[in-house]
Amino acid sequence: MKLKVLPPTLRKNNHYLVLDVFSEVEIDKNDLVNVIWDGAVRYFGECHTADFNLWVMRFQEVTCNSEHFCYQAVVRCQRGHEEDLRAALACIHKYKNHRISILTMGMAGTIKSAVDKYFH
Repeated sequence: MKLKVLPPTLRKNNHYLVLDVFSEVEIDKNDLVNVIWDGAVRYFGECHTADFNLWVMRFQEVTCNSEHFCYQAVVRCQRGHEEDLRAALACIHKYKNHRISILTMGMAGTIKSAVDKYFH
């Protein structure tokens, strides 16, 4: 028996945050996932973080004029938990004993609008 797809009215509503990431060391998508989850779990605990429905949708390296590595990412978050995620991201400052900074550039309702508005 084939599984039925949920109609849009029953699906979870998501918002997409566009992040600028600056790091002293090179990181990849999996490292960013670990950094975000670790920061959220440390700040809110496992029970509340599980409600965020976090997922890194896009991750790419961008050129910048500093000596740091610069990246942009689109992170999916369940609607209603965006400010909690932003608070957890603001508390992240170290990754493997190297400095890292994560800035929220903006928020959108779809991936396409997030990329069109905020990606360089």
